[in-house]
Amino acid sequence: MTQNRGLELVDRDEQGVDRAFREDVLEGLSETQKATPARWLYDDAGSELFEDITQVEEYYPTRCETEILRARGAEFASAVGPGRAVVEFGSGSSVKTPLLLEAIDPAAYVPLDIAGDFLRAAAEDLGRKFPDLPIYPVEADFMRRVELPAEVADMPKLGFFPGSTIGNMVPRTAVDLLRTMRATLGEGSMLLIGMDLIKKRKLLEAAYDDAAGVTASFNLNMARRINRELGGTIPVEKLHHEARWNDDFARVEMHLVADEDIAFEVAGRSFTMAKGETIHTENSHKFSRRSSNALLLAGGWTPVGRWLDGKDRFSVVLAEATVPRNAP
Repeated sequence: MTQNRGLELVDRDEQGVDRAFREDVLEGLSETQKATPARWLYDDAGSELFEDITQVEEYYPTRCETEILRARGAEFASAVGPGRAVVEFGSGSSVKTPLLLEAIDPAAYVPLDIAGDFLRAAAEDLGRKFPDLPIYPVEADFMRRVELPAEVADMPKLGFFPGSTIGNMVPRTAVDLLRTMRATLGEGSMLLIGMDLIKKRKLLEAAYDDAAGVTASFNLNMARRINRELGGTIPVEKLHHEARWNDDFARVEMHLVADEDIAFEVAGRSFTMAKGETIHTENSHKFSRRSSNALLLAGGWTPVGRWLDGKDRFSVVLAEATVPRNAP
């Protein structure tokens, strides 16, 4: 039972340009180390490319997380309890969602995503698989507090944030997002979140630079999106994708590297890049048990359960909204 409301919370100008996208890109390209927030990788084209990434041999996170969701469903159901509204942040194609919905007894499902067409198509598909489940897709930027549909306002909530997407953010932003999620979901809510683990450098870098070049296409789509939506003139053919392990920050970094000196415009402003200069497009932080717990606690969530795949590559953590206290 899909109720395709498509609540539009994206702030667009009179030409239909997402103001936040334009602001982030112009600000990021003006920095000494050029950068764009990873969330802008996921327009409709980027979301489709990411789904392709999850199928390549080198990209282990999806397989590992799916293994956990398949094997631990009964434990999730026991820990979460019935009757919760499942709110998925950045739902994309909702591939993993059926595994969770089949395992527990949800009262409703609310997918949140900034890629509206992709969101609504996925919600329709999920509605056919779960015809008796109320589904309320919401097109929104979940980095900000989202007003959920009135139909789920009084239901207890379970946030679902798979894929270790939390690792795309620097710790400060990740903590802010976790606090925003808590504000969106409310008191008494729970959060089921995927968090990738630290492992050998060779395995990590290969996962973000597959031999077929799918991840490279995904990364280069950022430049193409800027050209499409912001009147950009970035010479995409003069950029290449690069994945780097940064051990000091426990993260894989994705960069767009200039093959030669280039000049271009975005939204009427001029920019240059020297040969070898990069646009830093994404981080994928990796976690230990302690660092994942510390991050969740800083964001207002108390870990209460943790599951790993058979090779100890990936973790799924269940946390509950921390009750505010004035003392240790």
